[in-house]
Amino acid sequence: MIETGWISILPPLVAIILALLTKEVYSALFVGVLSGMAIYVAAAHEPFTAIFSHLFDMMAEKIADNSYMIIFLALLWAVITLVGKSGGTAAYGRWAEKKLKTKRATRLATALLGVLVFIDDGFNCLTIGTVMRPIYDRQRVSREKLAYIIDATAAPVCIIAPVSSWAVAVASEVSETNGFHAFLSTIPYNLYALLTILMVMFVCVTGFDFGKMKQAEERVRLEGAPVSAEEGSQEGGPRGTVLDLVLPILVLIVCAILGMAYVGGFFHGVPFSEAIGVYPTAGLSLGAFAALVTAFVMYIPRKIIGPKQFAESVVSGIGSIVPPMLILILSWSLGGVCRQMIGTGEFISGFVSTANPPMGVLPFLVFVIAAVMSFSMGTSWGTFGMLIPIVTMICSSAGYEGLLIPVLGATLAGSVYGDHCSPISDTTILASTGAQCEHIRHVETQIPYATLVAAVCAVGYLIIGFTGTPWIGLGVGAVLLFGAVVALHRRNAGKAEE
Repeated sequence: MIETGWISILPPLVAIILALLTKEVYSALFVGVLSGMAIYVAAAHEPFTAIFSHLFDMMAEKIADNSYMIIFLALLWAVITLVGKSGGTAAYGRWAEKKLKTKRATRLATALLGVLVFIDDGFNCLTIGTVMRPIYDRQRVSREKLAYIIDATAAPVCIIAPVSSWAVAVASEVSETNGFHAFLSTIPYNLYALLTILMVMFVCVTGFDFGKMKQAEERVRLEGAPVSAEEGSQEGGPRGTVLDLVLPILVLIVCAILGMAYVGGFFHGVPFSEAIGVYPTAGLSLGAFAALVTAFVMYIPRKIIGPKQFAESVVSGIGSIVPPMLILILSWSLGGVCRQMIGTGEFISGFVSTANPPMGVLPFLVFVIAAVMSFSMGTSWGTFGMLIPIVTMICSSAGYEGLLIPVLGATLAGSVYGDHCSPISDTTILASTGAQCEHIRHVETQIPYATLVAAVCAVGYLIIGFTGTPWIGLGVGAVLLFGAVVALHRRNAGKAEE
């Protein structure tokens, strides 16, 4: 890796700005990766042609590093397509519409499922998006709203759940005797996670919307939801029942959890809370394969789907995941360039270690820097992985020992906020994939909601820095957040009337 200073932040900024301006994420990400490679080649004094060899080397490396994630997504989308072909999704949609008779009930059911499925954020986005999307389409609730709810109950829930892959990752980064205890202590100080969950529940109950999300809701109310190719054929399986969707999904969830535990060594004595974080994507792949086998056993003997149609549906499902997979590969490559080649994270984290801020503003400053890093690199894990050792060192060496836990909470909160908003974050991509919502539209509609919560969190961290307790900052933040949502909703309503 070559440290390139401030210029190292240009590639992610180029990608993000281009994506937001052009509404086209593929070329924006590619240009971002290419610009990062150009910076590296120039700094290393290598020939111009080395840009392209490094580019494909990085892409190949990231595909290899994330091979189990690719397998999981391919298998999962094969299952989703098969469930649609069987008529199970259509049957479930008709059944759920009778049970969830209002849009409020549908939104709340989605949020509660998001809180319950806390093992892994990507798994949360894809499974809940698959189950709830037919109901949203029937009730004319926008897919942008679905993408927001599943995204906002993915990482924010995982980062405060003691039993999740995230808990293991955070605990392993804290250089204390009991890193897991330190992780539990940060939960009240993780204002972004807690206030985001409150925000989601408040929006689900009240239906208050503002900004581009309001426009998306109005559009789908008037025009209806888009219909994808596989959804258009869901009614073709008239014999499909609710069980044809529910059972494969249940098998997927149960076997994915068991798979993560098995791969992590739970059945050989490793504690469950640690085992699920060792290699979660390998376990998820086992769960998806079990769901695929379940679908085969359920559909073929009953002749709901013939063997040839089953095989064609698997191929079709894998093919439909290629576009979002390309976004993920480019996103992983951009993150690799920033972290491994041009030192984006080291530049920003170095600023933290040399700033020597006043004690009272340290949680606020760390929250802001973590948010900028995570947004730029599209990774919360990479951000807190770099920042936690630095802030731990600062707190222990500069007389800020009493602020260690609040600062760690601020680090995790900022990391999740940046990841939540970033167009190049894999969780953001998976949320739009699960909801089958255009990626940039998901980003545009989510950013105002997430940024409102972050602004309130910034005030809360200033309060925490001077009081040392999370409860005042959390209480003030909740009041400010609810007041702001009501005010923005009324403002939008007033404009609509005019």
